[in-house]
Amino acid sequence: MLYGHGDDFYNAKNEVKINFSSNVWHGANLDKLKEHLIEHFDKLTRYPEPDAATLKRLLARRYEIKEENIVVTNGSITAFYLLAQAWRGAKSMIAIPSFSEYEDACRLHEHEISFFPTSDDLSELSLEGQDFCWICNPNNPDGKLIHRTELLRLISANPQTTFIIDQAYVAFTTEDMLKPSDVKTHKNLILVQSISKAYNIPGLRIGYLVASPEIAEKVNKYIIPWSVNAIAIEASKYILIHPAQFTLPIRKWQRETADFIYQLSKLDGLEVIPTSTTFFLVRLKKGTAADLKQFLLDNYGILIRDASNFRGLDETYLRLSTQKSDENQILLEGVKVWLEQQ
Repeated sequence: MLYGHGDDFYNAKNEVKINFSSNVWHGANLDKLKEHLIEHFDKLTRYPEPDAATLKRLLARRYEIKEENIVVTNGSITAFYLLAQAWRGAKSMIAIPSFSEYEDACRLHEHEISFFPTSDDLSELSLEGQDFCWICNPNNPDGKLIHRTELLRLISANPQTTFIIDQAYVAFTTEDMLKPSDVKTHKNLILVQSISKAYNIPGLRIGYLVASPEIAEKVNKYIIPWSVNAIAIEASKYILIHPAQFTLPIRKWQRETADFIYQLSKLDGLEVIPTSTTFFLVRLKKGTAADLKQFLLDNYGILIRDASNFRGLDETYLRLSTQKSDENQILLEGVKVWLEQQ
């Protein structure tokens, strides 16, 4: 599904002044990264490494795993399509509501697909006959989280099923999450992670998967050479080498999220769904998310995520990602005015 995701900034006919639709860390200071990339601008005159080898080496060193465990991809979304392609025609079970590209990738490569609600008790989940289980954790769009011990228990109990765990939002929670080193003891685990979300560089399209050498080797057979550009590689290397410059103040952001949710919850006409992250779902008790989205864009220059196209949700759901406190207040005022008109 190329269209219908969050941050359809490019599609907005009005000026977007505040963007609540994209789940990225809005406060990242990119000044030093920008300076670094300008200094290395000449890298554009040469082909990049075919497999992002130097970045792969840095990731392996950081997570204390082997380079053979890592496949660097053009955004984490590419990893999903590569996995679906490498095991074309497999049986896949997907948690919903969640990122639609898991389903789209599986359908493109003729997987036999079934679904289970993210609210299900995982201890009772039947995975008999399933080749893959796709889970986003923390989950997009609702911010729900499966704790590390519970997820490892599920993975260990189903050795016949390979678990594809999308951890694009791992930096957006303080809870204990799966670690790349877990693939050393769980051969049926594939972790997919993003370098863009926590550093506000989604336009560079950079991500990676971590898995057993056997799985990584099979995925590499389908990857296109030079699929990750030189600037994306250089930016990612800089971030990994200078982590202190990109510290995400997650506890402060979570406090701001809690306050934002509290203020929204006081408004009649909507329900805020509990979250473990800095983004969350809101269900309208009257009107539609599409109408609210257009109203906020037309009158306030605010962009929100209409979440109606997530499987399992309907036209009353929208997703918000907490912004600066003053910006949150502007959205609160806009939603209040819209609700009064319904």
